[in-house]
Amino acid sequence: MSETAAELELREVRGPSALGGGWRRFVDLLYLVSVTEFKKNYFGTALGYLWSLIRPLILFAVLLFVFTQIFRVGSLVPNYPEMLLLGIVMFSFFQEATNNAVASVVAQEGIVRKTQFPRLVIPMATVFTGLFNLALNLVAALILVLALGLKPLWTWLYFPLIVLTMFVFTSCVSLLLSALYVRFRDVAIMWSVAATALFYGTPVLYPFSVVPKQFHDILLINPLTPIFIQQRHWIVDPAAPNAVDAAGGWLALVPAIVLFIGICVIGVWYFARAAPRVAEEL
Repeated sequence: MSETAAELELREVRGPSALGGGWRRFVDLLYLVSVTEFKKNYFGTALGYLWSLIRPLILFAVLLFVFTQIFRVGSLVPNYPEMLLLGIVMFSFFQEATNNAVASVVAQEGIVRKTQFPRLVIPMATVFTGLFNLALNLVAALILVLALGLKPLWTWLYFPLIVLTMFVFTSCVSLLLSALYVRFRDVAIMWSVAATALFYGTPVLYPFSVVPKQFHDILLINPLTPIFIQQRHWIVDPAAPNAVDAAGGWLALVPAIVLFIGICVIGVWYFARAAPRVAEEL
């Protein structure tokens, strides 16, 4: 009797892991889902992929008018249009990818429940879809900044480091948000507010140099702040201070660096931990 009971004892059956089938299967599925999602976003629209270019350009035009003609902040900043355009393009990638990633796993409930699908593909597909949009936007931004008179600099060779850093941070935030949303549906509302606060708390609309000194420490807690300061120095205006000089030394950048690393580690760890149980919690 005891042997029969032991044989019939229920055991926990874990679902697929974050990768769920190895790297090769993960990469193939990630590419397929990302391309499909990118095409689906513009399927049936009159302008198609042009919308990925038009949206940031419209925002750029509105903000450029506001901050050069009404508030006059941009009129005092060298190469302000170029700084604003590049800042909007880069932050739009972060905001779009993370916003879409929040509910991505829940939106694919049917796939998650019924197939041995690597969970990591779902949020990462939203990031890669945003990366495709970013690539198109950067081509348009490059043409525009050259037309505005910005001279090419050898420091433009560092730009892939900016993109890579933004991609890593965006991916880890997306993983964390998508896993948290499965259990806590308030995450979507909270992140929409947090993303808006980050937009205004990151030197996108303004250079870091115009911020009063008493607020420097607050802005430097934001992991995105050093990235955008360095982006301006390398790409737009080499005369502008780099991230270390603007912060007043490496020590002032420690909170942002620690937070960057901490969010990345927690995001990857929490998603890997939650992935096998996603189907049960949906």
